[in-house]
Amino acid sequence: MASHRKSRSTGTRVAGIRPPALATAALTSVALLSQTANAAPSDDRPSLEEVEKKVDDLYRQAGSATEKYNAAKEKTSKQRKKVDTLLDDVAKRTQKLNDARTELGSFASAQYRTGASVPETATLLLADSPQDYFDQNQLMNRLTGRQKTAVDDYVTQQSETMKKRREAAEGLDTLTDSQNDLKAAKSTVQKKLATARELLSELTAEEKARLAAIEKKKQEEAARKAAELAKQQAAAEEAERKRQEEAAQQQGSGSSSGSSESSTPGSSTGTQAQKALAFAQAQIGKPYVWGATGPGSYDCSGLTQAAWKAAGVTLPRTTYDQVNAGTTVSVSQAQPGDLVFFYDDISHVGLYVGDGKMVHAPKPGAYVREESIFYDGESSIYSVVRPA
Repeated sequence: MASHRKSRSTGTRVAGIRPPALATAALTSVALLSQTANAAPSDDRPSLEEVEKKVDDLYRQAGSATEKYNAAKEKTSKQRKKVDTLLDDVAKRTQKLNDARTELGSFASAQYRTGASVPETATLLLADSPQDYFDQNQLMNRLTGRQKTAVDDYVTQQSETMKKRREAAEGLDTLTDSQNDLKAAKSTVQKKLATARELLSELTAEEKARLAAIEKKKQEEAARKAAELAKQQAAAEEAERKRQEEAAQQQGSGSSSGSSESSTPGSSTGTQAQKALAFAQAQIGKPYVWGATGPGSYDCSGLTQAAWKAAGVTLPRTTYDQVNAGTTVSVSQAQPGDLVFFYDDISHVGLYVGDGKMVHAPKPGAYVREESIFYDGESSIYSVVRPA
């Protein structure tokens, strides 16, 4: 039986130990798998700084889309009113046309009852274009004075009615385009905010704490910059006060109270700026809601519009238009009530309080609050505009 056994390999092998080549290959595979497993999370998952930047960008993009939504909503509202007016006009003119047609019909009936041989008015009512019929048959020469008046009225009403119907049709097309723009802007806002929420939801508790620490550091730096601006403005006001006092003394007036009062912050816009600012500060704590104009919630331009409306000044709805609704001044010259605009796309605005601070409706998930105008860095400030 032994002769039928397969012979063993002549190479020696210690029990439980693989040949060197196989062992090396196995160890290499294990090492590679281990490296891949360890590398996957860090390669696929963005860093906290990247998440923060991405979320901030998404909020800014959502803010920009919100202003486009506001513009489309305002345009849609105006166009809907225009179309409603046109349709009302069409209805009225159609009624006048029907009245004119009825009067013409009465002439045709009278001709028929009296046996008149030329029922021109009846033929007119069946014609596609009454004026063409008149031109071709010289009907007007054979009509009485009353008939001519009725025909003229009919032709005029038909022409005006057709014109208004065309205008209404064009208005409806424009309204449809505006509604489509409105839907597109709304969809963009919702998508941006959904992506931001998804990114934030994936953060661990530790990462959220670190993110809060980063935000706190940014706020501290913004507060420092605001304090610097406040000192600069106070120094400038003091210098101006002294200059005016000296000028008054040279003129022999001996009075500087009026000049001093004119240099106080907000005096150029006066009581209106104070009312606007008081209104904005009274909204602190109310939630940001994109597209909202109050009174329970606001977006950024909705808040500034409502604040200045309370002061008796009508501002446009969007940041893109509000930025042109006044006089542009430098940041160092900002006074309470001024509008502070942010980013190259002018997608955010706040109401200047003084001392480098503003009241604004920041972003989704936040509330109307007072904070430094440098909240997103000095470079984010686009311009300062003084309404009224």
